[in-house]
Amino acid sequence: MEAHRLHQAITYQNVMEILVAQEVERQKSRLSPKLAKYINHVEVATYALNRLPPLYASCEEGRRQQQLKGNKKLRQQITTTVRQAFAAVQRDPIRLCTPIRPQEETESLAAKLALQGIRELLKNKEITWYNLVSIVRQTLIRATQIRKNRQKEQPRDPIYGWSDSRYQL
Repeated sequence: MEAHRLHQAITYQNVMEILVAQEVERQKSRLSPKLAKYINHVEVATYALNRLPPLYASCEEGRRQQQLKGNKKLRQQITTTVRQAFAAVQRDPIRLCTPIRPQEETESLAAKLALQGIRELLKNKEITWYNLVSIVRQTLIRATQIRKNRQKEQPRDPIYGWSDSRYQL
């Protein structure tokens, strides 16, 4: 796949996600507040979505059409599947579940770790995203100057290395 296509905005939508989210909220509102607080609506929706047909749309007209289809032809199936999802999620209340982080959050964490790595590499705890470029630039300039100074200080041997101690008397 071409690189520019990987970064395009998503231009399609699974309308079933909207219909299931609405049904999850409807059924959750009927639960006692005590029970509702222990229900992870994301797990309920995921359970249901994995058992229902997708309804993808790529334009507003298609989305309206898929919503009509979902509400007309699949309403009972959505209601039943969400009810089953609530029962399945309630059956396993102590299951460990680590939520998937949104991509922005994952990228933010990676950026923080990268910045920390640069701070450690350059031994400078004051580096921020705002001063990163200027500090790296200054560090590279200093490193280049140090290298040039070392080259000037070292005596140059002739091409054949005649100053090597093996050739000295």
